Amino acid sequence: MNKTTRSPIPWSLLLINYLLLLLFLLITRVATAQPQLITLEDVVHMAKSQSIAAKQAATQKKTAFWKYRSFLADFRPQLSLAGSLPNFTRSYAQVTQPDGTISFRPISNNNSVLNLSLTQNIGLTGGSVFIQKEIQRFDNFYGNTTLYNGIPFDVGLTQPLFQFNPLKWTRRIEPLKFQEGNQQYIEAMEQVALNAAGYYFDLLIAQVNLRIAEKNLSNNDTLYKIARHKLELGKISQNDLLQLQLSVLTAQKDFASARQAAEVAFLSLRTYMGYRDGQKLELAIPNAITSLTIDVQKALNEAFANRSDAIAFQRRILEANRDVDQARKNNGLNASITAAFGLSNQGAHLGEVYVHPQDREVFQVLFTLPIMTWGRAQARTETAKANQQLAVQSVEQDKLTFEQAIFTQATLLEMLQQQVKLTAEADRIAQDRYAIAQNRFILSDLSVTDLGIATQDKDRARRDAILALRDYWQSFYTIRVLTLYDFEQNEKIKY
Repeated sequence: MNKTTRSPIPWSLLLINYLLLLLFLLITRVATAQPQLITLEDVVHMAKSQSIAAKQAATQKKTAFWKYRSFLADFRPQLSLAGSLPNFTRSYAQVTQPDGTISFRPISNNNSVLNLSLTQNIGLTGGSVFIQKEIQRFDNFYGNTTLYNGIPFDVGLTQPLFQFNPLKWTRRIEPLKFQEGNQQYIEAMEQVALNAAGYYFDLLIAQVNLRIAEKNLSNNDTLYKIARHKLELGKISQNDLLQLQLSVLTAQKDFASARQAAEVAFLSLRTYMGYRDGQKLELAIPNAITSLTIDVQKALNEAFANRSDAIAFQRRILEANRDVDQARKNNGLNASITAAFGLSNQGAHLGEVYVHPQDREVFQVLFTLPIMTWGRAQARTETAKANQQLAVQSVEQDKLTFEQAIFTQATLLEMLQQQVKLTAEADRIAQDRYAIAQNRFILSDLSVTDLGIATQDKDRARRDAILALRDYWQSFYTIRVLTLYDFEQNEKIKY
């Protein structure tokens, strides 16, 4: 049988493959080291999905939901089992003798009780109805006897009279709190977007300042070298050269300061939006803005329909009215009625309790009537009334402040749109003017002073353009927070 022999792989081919692999790894590492370019929308999305503030908002919404569930449960039947099992006692007890003397006798017994009850609150009256079963066992260990006492069936009513009814007010206030909590969650998420936009532009301004400082340092260094050559040719004075040298030193200082500010701004943005990757972020300038014309009346209507503040206005008035009602009714006659009808029996055996049970009736009226309080009742009532008036006045003031904030933002947003366009045009003109001034200086057709003025105008125009963008987007997200309405899509904001 012939065996095929494989020719060895040339060492040159192995070397080429190895070099290609190293080149691939180097390119990959360089690519991953490049800053990641992200937009304002990316930052807002990340902040809403993974920031601590967004998670806290979700937790608060969950808390409001379970509080509302607890409120609903208070108006549903409650089944409970209560008792004392076992209830053992071994001691000496005081026993009065027929002649009136006292004798201490030893006792050893167990008196256990179990009660199964079904209770339903009545929100309209503040009372409750109940159905119950009860069994009691008494064991006398000295006498070696056992007795049973029981209530096979019992139905009853407990009804306060002339008293404050918290259930009535709870049924009116708690649903408002639940709605308020849901709207607060939406507001919190929009506030996250607003805060994220603020951190975004803090970093963007810092990065723009860093690029300006880096470019100025490069330009000043180049111009200083050109000026040294021009000094040798006698086309520039020693004073102008020193001024350019000072500009280089100033540019170096500004570059170091801008770099530190950019690092701090990056850490602030990264911390807020929950960015875990250590890769640097390069922010895109959001030049494209949405042209919006906001109707102030529509903004006001949506704000009062959607904001938790509008719901809180109603809640605060209701709570003030509740406190007045409570102060009035807790200062007068307080009474309650307890009525029950059922069956009961006793016996030496458990089964005897359920054989021919006897009627069981309970009717009880409890009351408390203050006679002399030295004006305490009136003082409490007047205090509650004063607080009610203060609540009404505070709500009216808060409504006016609320309306003013919405009006200001609605009109400000339209003005800022025009401001963005103007500053962008000024930035373009300033950049072109600086390029012309730089060329004129190189050709000895412009003084160092005029070149410095052109540089300052260029930097100021670029910063003003970015600041105008920041003001616009801050106003854009602010009007969303204030109204919970998306004016781009013409719909309510929902999560």
